[in-house]
Amino acid sequence: MRPYATRSTATPLAWAYVALVLYASLFPFSGWRWPPGQGPLELMVLPWPRWQGRFDIVSNLLGYVPLGMLFCVAQLRQRRPVWWALLFTTALATGLSYLTEFTQNFLSQRYPSVVDLLLNSAGAALGAVLAMGLKAVGGLQRWQLLRERWFHADASVGLALLALWPVALLFPAPVALGLGQVVERMRTGLLDLLADVPWAASTAAILEAAAPWPEPPSMALEGMVQMVGLLAPCLLAFTLGPASWRRGALTLGVALGGFFATTLCTALSFGPEHALAWVSDTSVLAWSVALLLAGLACMLPSHVAASLGLMALTALVVLVAQVDSDPYFALSLQAWEQGRFIRFNGLAQWIGWVWPYATLAWLFTRLNRTR
Repeated sequence: MRPYATRSTATPLAWAYVALVLYASLFPFSGWRWPPGQGPLELMVLPWPRWQGRFDIVSNLLGYVPLGMLFCVAQLRQRRPVWWALLFTTALATGLSYLTEFTQNFLSQRYPSVVDLLLNSAGAALGAVLAMGLKAVGGLQRWQLLRERWFHADASVGLALLALWPVALLFPAPVALGLGQVVERMRTGLLDLLADVPWAASTAAILEAAAPWPEPPSMALEGMVQMVGLLAPCLLAFTLGPASWRRGALTLGVALGGFFATTLCTALSFGPEHALAWVSDTSVLAWSVALLLAGLACMLPSHVAASLGLMALTALVVLVAQVDSDPYFALSLQAWEQGRFIRFNGLAQWIGWVWPYATLAWLFTRLNRTR
């Protein structure tokens, strides 16, 4: 039996999930105040809820299952004893849950609850038990052998980024596969900060002029965004292992993941009957070109694939910054941010914003290390 690799993909995925839990637990980050009539010691004792809906019970229990599973797998991959993995995972998840529940005391729109703490801890423990069951049936060993054949030993962060790419696509974008839509929000945020500031009038004028053209994206721009949006994760996958036929399978997996994630996002936004509304002649051509280019790059060395990946991601960020939302997209976004998808909002939105930039940083670091 080969020893487990010390750098597990579960570790960066677990910490990414921690960030998402913090975001979901403290959303919308407004209405901060000291609870009236409460002292510091009283706030440390979590109250029992006045009412607990079935959805809240299920979400608090199941929401921590992936966290417990990821942290337990990370500990097992580091050859920790089973009892230590279970204890560490449960204690860490309980501490995280208590921290978020305590902080909710200071948010006017959130309500701390000891029941939520117990459900979160139970969910993390359940996830840890599932991870131990996966180890008992040999699932972790088989994954380790598969990873050694397909990927480099230091590919854990890259694999985590690749796994997060379909999740990022679940939040609506003005153009399919157009991740990194943070520039426009940063611009409007800066404009709000500089409003009525006399010495910043010239800077505000520059920011006003930098607004995207208020029209739906042209077919050429839409096609370019989708082409580089699909090519970028393929090139990321090529940096994770040696050149071989396996890269063709990775390309197919990336394409299928992107297709199903985009289709699911469209179905959630506009209804199941419109799930394939994003597919057009432009998207078919863009995806075909991207897959052709990925096929031509299959046998390139990893450092060359990393260089091309940097170029593709830079082009994606620049192109997405030129896209303005149309009224239909604005309505869809409003449904996600204020309607039935509010609990899922942070899970995909932040990943969609950060993913291109995090991948750029990782590819740049990997390319420098290779050199």
